[in-house]
Amino acid sequence: MVMDKTYKILLVEDESSVAEFIRKGLFEQNHEVSLAMDGISALEMIQSQNFDLIILDIMLPGKNGIEVCREIRLRDNKLPVLFLTALGTAENIALGLNTGADDYIVKPFKFIELNARINAILRRSSHTDETGAGKNDDVFTAFDLLVNDNAKTVQRNGVNITLTATEYKLLLALIRNKNKVMSRLELLESAWDINFNLGTNVVDVYVNYLRNKLDAGHDNKLIHTIIGMGYVLKDK
Repeated sequence: MVMDKTYKILLVEDESSVAEFIRKGLFEQNHEVSLAMDGISALEMIQSQNFDLIILDIMLPGKNGIEVCREIRLRDNKLPVLFLTALGTAENIALGLNTGADDYIVKPFKFIELNARINAILRRSSHTDETGAGKNDDVFTAFDLLVNDNAKTVQRNGVNITLTATEYKLLLALIRNKNKVMSRLELLESAWDINFNLGTNVVDVYVNYLRNKLDAGHDNKLIHTIIGMGYVLKDK
């Protein structure tokens, strides 16, 4: 499906054949695509231009994708980043997501899957922009956790917790349905706007990352695994 709006995307990829494959596909989706073939050039372009999405390879000359993503997050916590990686282990994926990426896709991949991920990220980003402060005054609580969806803030026991946009969407899905077990597919639909199972463990990785932020220093754990079924955020 071609998106109605044209987005400006920076593709950071040093393999020319892969870059051309992705660039051609995105062009056919009516996106405007710029290309950087190393990490240093990518950061220079991000500093001088405005982009709606960064597609970022991890294995890059100059500065690798992990380093680039860290620098992006120091400057902008909302700019969407999608990792391309040949390193498909859970540890490498978790490292990328913990650096601040919104999603990842493992090489080799089909463009239809990459496009689905891109569209989901761009929809989330557009939705966040359109429903900012003043559009939604919902406040959700669970035990000592407070989520203010008007201010887009999260606190536990009065202490602010900083989340990425995707982490926030995942937490919002869980707390809106507190005490209800949510399947991985339901969470994909709620937090990633993906309504089919892509066969990845992105939900598991993000739940673990969210747990690390929410439960650090607290005896009462909020997010629980229901084996074979999914996850639940319990009120107590």
